[in-house]
Amino acid sequence: MVTRKFPRYPAQISSILMQRDRLKYNAAIRDVSVKGCRVESVIRPFTGMQLEVSLQLPGEATPIVITNAAVRWTGSHGIGIEFLAIAPPQLERLTQLIGKLSSASRVA
Repeated sequence: MVTRKFPRYPAQISSILMQRDRLKYNAAIRDVSVKGCRVESVIRPFTGMQLEVSLQLPGEATPIVITNAAVRWTGSHGIGIEFLAIAPPQLERLTQLIGKLSSASRVA
């Protein structure tokens, strides 16, 4: 069993994964934490691949953009992505999202 420093919360968030060469792939975030997420996508990444991740939140015009992320694992359950660095304004928005997901998971 994997022990995580930050809990992941179930999510249904549309996102875009962008490789360094600017190829873009649609993805669906299935769970998220302050330090990473699990996504489903047609992309076939390799471990260590560098990505930019844009989280398209419902009802918000501007996505949360994490410009420095890396693939940590791939498998039948999706793709595990670690957020390596997040700009402070984006981190604040991500933290707010995590708070909402955390509250929702306690109610469910």
